Amino acid sequence: MKTEKNILIAFILNISFSIFELFGGIFTGSVAILSDSLHDICDAFSIGISYFLEKKSKKGPNYKYTYGYIRYSLLGSILTTLILLTGSIFVIFESIKRLFNPVSINYNGMIIFAIIGVIVNIVAAYFTKEGDSLNQKSVNLHMLEDVLGWVIVLIGSILMKFTDITYIDSILSILVSLFIFINAFKNIKKIIDIFLEKTPKNINIANIRKHILNIEGVLDIHHIHIRSIDGYNNFLTMHAVVNNYSHDIKEKIKEELKIYNIFHSTIELELKGESCNDTKCIVKKTKHHHHH
Repeated sequence: MKTEKNILIAFILNISFSIFELFGGIFTGSVAILSDSLHDICDAFSIGISYFLEKKSKKGPNYKYTYGYIRYSLLGSILTTLILLTGSIFVIFESIKRLFNPVSINYNGMIIFAIIGVIVNIVAAYFTKEGDSLNQKSVNLHMLEDVLGWVIVLIGSILMKFTDITYIDSILSILVSLFIFINAFKNIKKIIDIFLEKTPKNINIANIRKHILNIEGVLDIHHIHIRSIDGYNNFLTMHAVVNNYSHDIKEKIKEELKIYNIFHSTIELELKGESCNDTKCIVKKTKHHHHH
């Protein structure tokens, strides 16, 4: 709930500010401010998408989406990140063109705009700080970038006022865009890992295996699959070979799993003689590495 309201506040702040900024860029003749305004309009647009998808991701599971709608929030993240990637490439391109055709810039106007920019974006960043969906994280990244972008514009405009070197404007613009590009790229990689059902980073299957095998009555475990649905919630399925069926063994295993942030697990119990008819067990029984 809090996440959504904050994303909405950030959206309203951002959209109204971007429009104000567009005029600022035209009025001062600064490509750094213009590129920032394009970037902010993109942000506002993508925050809008995030807001909508974050809302949807809160819906509970149903027969159509048995895992719930959590991954919709990831879609929001992908969209916002892609917008950022394209935005930053465009800005870099524009700035390079500017390097070769410098224009005169109203430095004082630029300084005033940059000060307002820093303030507005600090407020927006503050509102999106909390919350831990990847989507919220990418929105907050937008906000922090905007603050950074404006701080850089501010420093640049003060420098230019005193030195009158106009290409500082384009160089700053390029630096901000590169920073944004690199961060957005990292974010995309995280999301791809989740869609590829990679074992979550903070999870060590060998460790979990060792701890579960220590539980009394558990003889072996195989078919371990752990996936993250959104980067925070982990799901696990596995088979456990036990000496006799009892629900407290299952309880004990589930308790053990909670330590690893796995709150949703499906555990199939097998008795010793039962043959697990699937030969493609990922963790083979023979592979016991003993570390000294």
